[in-house]
Amino acid sequence: MAILHRMALSSHYLFTSSLRLSPNPTPISHSSSLFLSPSKTPFSLSKTALEKEIRVFGFFKRSKNGFSTTSSAVATESTETASVAGDNAQEEVLVEKIVLPTNESSEKLLRIRHTCAHVMAMAVQKIFPDAKVTIGPWIENGFYYDFDMEPLTDKDLKRIKKEMDRIIGRNLPLIREEVSRDEAQKRIMAVNEPYKMEILESIKEDPITIYHIGNDWWDLCAGPHVESTGTIDRKAVELESVAGAYWRGDTNKPMLQRIYGTAWENEKQLEAYVHFKEEAKRRDHRRLGQDLDLFSIQDEAGGGLVFWHPKGAIVRHIIEDTWKKIHMDHGYDLLYTPHVARADLWKISGHLDFYKENMYDQMKIEEELYQLRPMNCPYHILVYKRKLHSYRDFPIRVAELGTVYRYELSGSLHGLFRVRGFTQDDAHIFCLEDQIKDEIRGVLDLTEKILLQFGFSKYEVNLSTRPEKAVGGDDIWEKATSALKDALDDKGWNYQVDDGGGAFYGPKIDLKIEDALGRKWQCSTIQVDFNLPQRFDITYVDSNSEKQRPIMIHRAVLGSLERFFGVLIEHYAGDFPLWLCPIQARVLPVTDTQLDYCKEVTSKLKASGIRVEVCSGERLPKLIRNAEKQKIPLMAVVGPKEVETQTVTVRSRFGGELGTITIDNFIGICKKAVENRTSV
Repeated sequence: MAILHRMALSSHYLFTSSLRLSPNPTPISHSSSLFLSPSKTPFSLSKTALEKEIRVFGFFKRSKNGFSTTSSAVATESTETASVAGDNAQEEVLVEKIVLPTNESSEKLLRIRHTCAHVMAMAVQKIFPDAKVTIGPWIENGFYYDFDMEPLTDKDLKRIKKEMDRIIGRNLPLIREEVSRDEAQKRIMAVNEPYKMEILESIKEDPITIYHIGNDWWDLCAGPHVESTGTIDRKAVELESVAGAYWRGDTNKPMLQRIYGTAWENEKQLEAYVHFKEEAKRRDHRRLGQDLDLFSIQDEAGGGLVFWHPKGAIVRHIIEDTWKKIHMDHGYDLLYTPHVARADLWKISGHLDFYKENMYDQMKIEEELYQLRPMNCPYHILVYKRKLHSYRDFPIRVAELGTVYRYELSGSLHGLFRVRGFTQDDAHIFCLEDQIKDEIRGVLDLTEKILLQFGFSKYEVNLSTRPEKAVGGDDIWEKATSALKDALDDKGWNYQVDDGGGAFYGPKIDLKIEDALGRKWQCSTIQVDFNLPQRFDITYVDSNSEKQRPIMIHRAVLGSLERFFGVLIEHYAGDFPLWLCPIQARVLPVTDTQLDYCKEVTSKLKASGIRVEVCSGERLPKLIRNAEKQKIPLMAVVGPKEVETQTVTVRSRFGGELGTITIDNFIGICKKAVENRTSV
């Protein structure tokens, strides 16, 4: 049983990375632990297995005497010692762990980051007096500030950082001042800052607050800040990059220079963050997707459209098969529905009114307008409406891996994380009011079961309640919200309540999975919908032979196959567990004279359901290196002795040398590991 819990902000395990991207719009409405596999135990591994874990995190250095550590981005509350079983003796590996605070858990950190934005702006205007300032907020892992100025270079960033260090070293006080609106206008005009004038006009409250850095620089600001610049550890601040950004996000307005920086409470935290970024870069699914030949996005076809290569397609096939089997076991009926529909369908659903900017243009077919689907919901409702339903039919559960198409700006596209065509693991439940709790509980159980299959056991759960503007009466909202709470309590999951954060059509539960780096990804969602049943006028006949409106529940577990695959790649750093790996074994001949026997071995393995290939044409050391680079879990080496004895010599990425064994034994080992979701 997985241990599920909401990650408390004050002890955030790792931290949420700025590299995490927002998903494509969540399906549905119209609007460390060192875990390579669930069965692995962190601190009683063989030396080879620990080396594997070390490669995954990438925060360890190998010394002549064994392993040494650098600061790790793992954030727990203690230092732990890992026992490493060597050939002749036990070695101890000290794993240093640093808690990385968040803006929510540390007001000091938030003040540091906000002040760093001001210090950076002051430094920029000192070096580039003609630069005009706009806004400079703190963000998830640091801060940024936008400037109207000539494009900046990396060399410019170094100059700006040096000037920031000088300002910090002067220990200048941060002074808060309240002024009238007229006085603020005079001061802004005096320094010729047009963007600040526009910001002032958007501020509705009086008086206006200004923060000064000593007597040298000031900015419109509500705070908070540190007491003086000397409070900041200059060695814990780094300027990361510069990018273009339109003023107010409007492409018709000026292009600004946005400088991103990161800031922490001390140098060790910055070092841990830098290690984290390096590890995240190593795991980047776009690079690994190319290196491992998993997928591509072809310019000739257009941006945001994913091509699944044979190896990636195998992983997708495994994901889909796992998903379908678990759904059928939980009482769902599978559906397949069209990719297009008459435009009128999207008028009924409300998408053309509320979601049009994310939909592709309509197409005319035989004088009728058709639309690529952005959602699957209306299709499932049409399947429901095909016949009259009785209260005895409920609950009705339908599920589909349905591909949808949504228009995204080209600048927002990002690998598999934000695309224009993707497959949602959509499902809808039609039920009675008194069935909501049990159905939600069933979805929670199913969600846990599926996510555990893929190695995700740490989640953050949020319950969002009725917003100010909503459809549906108070009574049904209260019943639905209580049912969601009761299901979560019954499940024993901790959760946060986001008061007023629900959709206008119903309350919802959102679940974020935590990956091997501690990043959180929005995947699973459960939403009660009072809107679509009304729009499509779906009904059932109750025990009194009267027509009533059923409850409709939208839900997805993975979110989208594309995005989930990207998360999987980064979670495992492309080093998939054996059961999920596209190629589970490679057969490698010492020389080409063993090639015929290698083909026999391969045929037997394939006949037993093992995904295997033969590679030859190079010297054995290179064949082994190539298999390592391609992250092949098992290598079966064949030389003259193996041909003579009808055996193979097996080498595992996880377990090292496994010795010379018969083909039948090798097949048995592979099957057992796949069945148990373990490594060999």
